Amino acid sequence: MKHLLLRWLASTLALLVVTELIPGIVVRGSHRILTLLLTTAVLGLVNAFIRPIIMFFVWPINCLTFGLMGFVVNVLMFQLTDWLVPDFEIKSLMAAVIGALAMGILSGLFNLVLFEKKRD
Repeated sequence: MKHLLLRWLASTLALLVVTELIPGIVVRGSHRILTLLLTTAVLGLVNAFIRPIIMFFVWPINCLTFGLMGFVVNVLMFQLTDWLVPDFEIKSLMAAVIGALAMGILSGLFNLVLFEKKRD
């Protein structure tokens, strides 16, 4: 449970950085931190439940494009999150592409730093 909470907070931090750096991704409302936490939770649920179903159906295309279709699905999941969370807005397709890429890289880096296993 502790790892899940830490991963959620790391993803929220990554989303905060993405919303600050990419002009086309905006978090509106007076409760910005709560919106970021909600958006991260929704993105996690979308990636856990909807993404595997879509990836199952596009796996032949994913194989032919050497995994590029997986990135397209990530962008679509990011835009679906925009549609599901009222105070989270992605203004353009290019912002969604850059945001999904940045979100993946930053989340991976933050999780790597938090959960790096020490080698003796």
